[in-house]
Amino acid sequence: MAIDIVPRRAWGARAPRGGYTQLDSTRGVKVHYTGGRVDPGVVGDHDLCVSLVQSIQRHHMDGNGWMDIGYSFVACPHRKVFEGRGLHRLPAANGSGLNSGHYAVLGLVGNAGLVQPPDGVLHAVLDAIEHLRERGGAGREIKGHRDGYSTDCPGEPLYAWVRRGAPRPGDGDGDGDGTEAPPFPGRVLRYPPVTRGEDVRTWQRQMRARGWEIAVDGAYGGASRDVCRRFQRQQGVEDDGVVGPVTWRLAWEAPGTPEAAGTPEAADAPEGPEAPLT
Repeated sequence: MAIDIVPRRAWGARAPRGGYTQLDSTRGVKVHYTGGRVDPGVVGDHDLCVSLVQSIQRHHMDGNGWMDIGYSFVACPHRKVFEGRGLHRLPAANGSGLNSGHYAVLGLVGNAGLVQPPDGVLHAVLDAIEHLRERGGAGREIKGHRDGYSTDCPGEPLYAWVRRGAPRPGDGDGDGDGTEAPPFPGRVLRYPPVTRGEDVRTWQRQMRARGWEIAVDGAYGGASRDVCRRFQRQQGVEDDGVVGPVTWRLAWEAPGTPEAAGTPEAADAPEGPEAPLT
């Protein structure tokens, strides 16, 4: 699949303050996360991705005093790649003295909310990396921001993927079977009160197929809510015990095994005294 780039003009980027520093080539790419909470709703609403990228640029320019967004490209859950500083331009997000060695690619996940990177984010990160190699003079290295800089970035789930060699989802690395979720039923499943119906039964059946101990009785009560919460923690989304559009989709499409809960990470500080993005 060819890279799906969202040009700066398409996401409403502000003009940079001044000129970029030329970057002929790098050793590779460093992968980042936002360092703040990312609304899980971005998975189902691309407009939220656009708004988030705009807020990141605003934070970098108005909060940090940088001349532009600090990243070379930004990868969103819809396998779209936002143009940041772009090709052959020095990034700012890797840390003082470290920007000339690697391009900077941000995956739209954070330390709360959406923590576990969806397949679309991973694909988009790799699409950006391949683009940087083909047209930007990037070398073969793929590292996390924390490699060479004191930070928790890019968060434990994304960094674990980098440490595995940044495999493509579906390339035999155990990151899911490619099953597509059925359409969301149009109402959330919650308790209390008990929610009943075939949509509940469908979700319960899928959770049992994933290996969870759950009754398939069409009644979403306390036991179903507890399974939901544990599953949400495993997937790195808010553990509210409510099956909404994101949790519904993850039941079919997410990797993972029962009881393997994800752990949120601390906030990122890309360069100097930057505050976490909120």
